[in-house]
Amino acid sequence: MKKYEEQKFNIPELKGISKKAIEEHLKLYAGYVKHTNLILEKIEEMSKDSEKNAYALGEIQRRFGFEFGGMRNHEYYFRALEGGARPLSENSSFRKVAANEWGSFENWLQRFKAIALTRGIGWAMLYYDPMSDCLLNTWVDEQHMGHLVGLCPILTLDMFEHAYMVDYVPGDKKKYMEAYFENLNWENIEENYKLAI
Repeated sequence: MKKYEEQKFNIPELKGISKKAIEEHLKLYAGYVKHTNLILEKIEEMSKDSEKNAYALGEIQRRFGFEFGGMRNHEYYFRALEGGARPLSENSSFRKVAANEWGSFENWLQRFKAIALTRGIGWAMLYYDPMSDCLLNTWVDEQHMGHLVGLCPILTLDMFEHAYMVDYVPGDKKKYMEAYFENLNWENIEENYKLAI
């Protein structure tokens, strides 16, 4: 059976997001990896008598989506911070596509940030849709509800309170969001885009 491994990230000191916040957030990520593996083991075990365990299997399968989503979303999130803040090149493919679809890169960014400030817990996500050859912004509730099927994530922004409560009160989540973008390594986002197309 497949075992998922906790990835390690090279995240430098950030502006507006403390080392303590990142350390605590990485512990949470490690928990998603651990629980993804534990649930897969449990599913394997319970599947030996799937008729007897039908209800429990259904419930644990739902939980699997939450844990797996938490694991993967965070991997994109932390990778975007690796290597320190780097600007997006004026000649980048991603910048050109975003500008073409939204009128300008700044228009896309403004709309993405508006999604990030959705009330509730979840993620602002940017995907590439290979079937339509376009970018799509969306909100994902919790870790898993609302993911767009078959689409590749380009950028993920964690808007759960756990992402910013070490540094900011809930009313200041916009400051956390701005700090995230200030620390973003856009070269990594460009790479996600190139891998997706």
